Amino acid sequence: MATETALPERHQPTIDIAIQPTPASLTSSVQRRAPPPQPEVLTTIYSFPSMEPRSFAYYPANKLHLPLRRDILHRAVIFEGDKTRQGTASTKWRSEVHGSGRKMRPQKGTGMARIGTRQSPMLKGGGVAHGPHPRDFSTGLPRKIYDLAWRTALSYRYRRGQLVVLEDGLEIEMEEPRWLAQIMQWNHLGKGDGGSLLVAREPGKNLAQAMRELDEGHGRLKTEDDVDVKDLLKAGRVMMEKRSLDALLRKHSADLKNRVPSAM
Repeated sequence: MATETALPERHQPTIDIAIQPTPASLTSSVQRRAPPPQPEVLTTIYSFPSMEPRSFAYYPANKLHLPLRRDILHRAVIFEGDKTRQGTASTKWRSEVHGSGRKMRPQKGTGMARIGTRQSPMLKGGGVAHGPHPRDFSTGLPRKIYDLAWRTALSYRYRRGQLVVLEDGLEIEMEEPRWLAQIMQWNHLGKGDGGSLLVAREPGKNLAQAMRELDEGHGRLKTEDDVDVKDLLKAGRVMMEKRSLDALLRKHSADLKNRVPSAM
């Protein structure tokens, strides 16, 4: 039931002729207002492998509810792919091939084509013209853009309902891969539903052994240090421990720090 309160009494305004000087401290300082509160999104914490809901957790919307940015995701995937290229392909130019630098035959009088040394790229066993040499294929990407791509990939999974947050300590009762495959299929997480990516800080021994022998179409198991943006986008869904999700969001938040507050 609503509570009624009396209206405040109305007072007649008075005119003050004397003008008080404004303190210098008020004119020199700028009043700053506090930033508006950040909206939050709700996530459900499930147990594994029963997939029963256990509790709820709230995350800031700027970490788990960002709009889709295909351009940033593309740059992040290219950055990760270039970083993993070995760049060890190597061939020898004619100066690096072992052998004498003596001319093989006279320039004229033999009736055959002119030719130089045995290291010529035209001959078998000679040098390779314009061949590959060891190089670094890695490209640069600003840290803030890469962190934004991480949170964009997680937000994309969350908005589509494909981000499943699990309780800490993933483990199963036995290391039998067939038993794990039945669990994945029963919960619509296996091969017939696109497969799943399991991310854990320290996976249990039985779970790790079963995932190694399980068909890769059912899913893959990665630690939070080995997963990247491409892995988040490749699997049918992402199943992640809560502590791993918290650590990854905390790690990839460089663009949210040192923000300049509002002037007014």
